[in-house]
Amino acid sequence: MIPTLRWFGPTDPVTLDDVRQAGAHGVVTALHSVPNGRVWSRAAIERRVAEIESAGMSESGRALEWNVVESVPVHESIKRGGPDRDLYIDAYAKTVSNLGAAGIGVVCYNFMPVLDWTRTDLAWPLPTGALALRFDRTQFDAFDLFDLQRPGASTELSEERVERAAEAHAAMTEDEHAALRDAIIAGLPGAEESYSMGQLHAELDAYRDIDEAALRSNLLYFLEPVVAAAKAAGVRLALHPDDPPWPLLGLPRIASTAEHYRLIFEAVPSEANGMTFCSGSFGACPANDLGSIVAEFRRRIQFVHLRNVELEADGSFHETLHLSGVANMKKLLGLLAAESAARSEVIPYRPDHGVATRVDQLHQARPGYPYVGRLRGIAELRGLLAAL
Repeated sequence: MIPTLRWFGPTDPVTLDDVRQAGAHGVVTALHSVPNGRVWSRAAIERRVAEIESAGMSESGRALEWNVVESVPVHESIKRGGPDRDLYIDAYAKTVSNLGAAGIGVVCYNFMPVLDWTRTDLAWPLPTGALALRFDRTQFDAFDLFDLQRPGASTELSEERVERAAEAHAAMTEDEHAALRDAIIAGLPGAEESYSMGQLHAELDAYRDIDEAALRSNLLYFLEPVVAAAKAAGVRLALHPDDPPWPLLGLPRIASTAEHYRLIFEAVPSEANGMTFCSGSFGACPANDLGSIVAEFRRRIQFVHLRNVELEADGSFHETLHLSGVANMKKLLGLLAAESAARSEVIPYRPDHGVATRVDQLHQARPGYPYVGRLRGIAELRGLLAAL
């Protein structure tokens, strides 16, 4: 398997030299400056390829290379099935074709409506003093009910959850309210959208009549032409699971479970239609059996995110060290490495997120993407693979 590290481009405080020195052989990145829905030009893609390759040799003895695009964002009009979606789908297909022409073979993307990956706490202290990301279900309910005041929110929750949310909301300081709002709607690293409260209400209203079946239909409508373009260009699409893997703010989720992926792969059976296996996103749902998901969809897995979570009694979860938590990394890496070894093109993986160590805290690392925390993660994962 190919160890990679996510890099957010020239403005990232983590440099390409840092990526190489962490032991990564490849880079996971995107053209974040291109607005959603626009075509990524061949020239802009090739400039980024040249920038990465000119950074020098990795430990593999080859130049550092751009292995995976994460992500080409899917425009909200495509997810909603808007009247202009065909224009955005055509632009997406052209971008995929341009990426393939530049030699980049994997595109990770997600189909989560409105909100991308979501957390309520970006600096939750672990016993060691390191800081982790956390999703607190009660705090999120408090935001939904009392900050956002979403119509119908109270009818979707049990009386017990409403009571707990009211107590939590009343106990929070104004600074804590502001931090919670920012964590949810301001846009976390890698997310391509951020909203004001008014904009979020408008976006949610646009999804008022879209249920799980309608959202899945919109995904399949998108996939039919884009998978054809990907196949022609030698590109493999890799749908990332929902994070967290359950509905938020009344919005449906369609990539949270094995059954969700079965429906997608049965409808669009092309090998260019693949999965990003994320142990943390799948692992946040107790009903998901991670080993079974890898075993069932091993031929569809084109890219791997490896991180771990600890589940809490009320459905909350927090991220933790890569070799602790609900995911059995030894078992997962054994399955994934065996599948990768059987292929002509090996599977790229990256340590997803990481806890912020004291050094990371001093340098005000991006939430979820501290350098030292990810350095520890990639070292542990490479060590485990070497031992296997």
